[in-house]
Amino acid sequence: MRPSLAQWNEADSGSALDAMIACCGCRRWANAMIAHRPIADEPELHEIADRTWETMTEADWMEAFACHPRIGERKGSHASSKSSTWSQQEQSSVTTAAETTLSQLAEGNARYEETFGFTYIVCATGKNPEEMLSILDRRLSSDRASELREAAEQQRQIMHIRLRKWLNQ
Repeated sequence: MRPSLAQWNEADSGSALDAMIACCGCRRWANAMIAHRPIADEPELHEIADRTWETMTEADWMEAFACHPRIGERKGSHASSKSSTWSQQEQSSVTTAAETTLSQLAEGNARYEETFGFTYIVCATGKNPEEMLSILDRRLSSDRASELREAAEQQRQIMHIRLRKWLNQ
């Protein structure tokens, strides 16, 4: 068992909650993860995270989405310090983007939020700014129900990346 997981299994509920909130900003998900303690190993952690995420509602997803900055921005409106740091790492390719790409991302983010009512969520790890813009343009043609499911799936992918980061710290 990784030391961080062993420590988390024994941590007080407040500390354990903070760790999970950094991985996924949804409090109901984080509390459900704590309720599953002790978790034996990394595969079990990821399996429980998925099973728990599947039980979340639109309100839970919105809470998690609100913790993400817009692509090209610095901080989500409800993000923890750790979550903000991870977002900056995940979106680091945007720091080298051309001004036109940044402008198009900002315009696309605004259109997306106006269309769907929540922040454009994409698993940015390993994607360059042009890819994220292309995905944004494609997703703008979705209906809200489909897009909500896609955003929840992107959040799930981000959650797993962050769980791995947390385990390796």
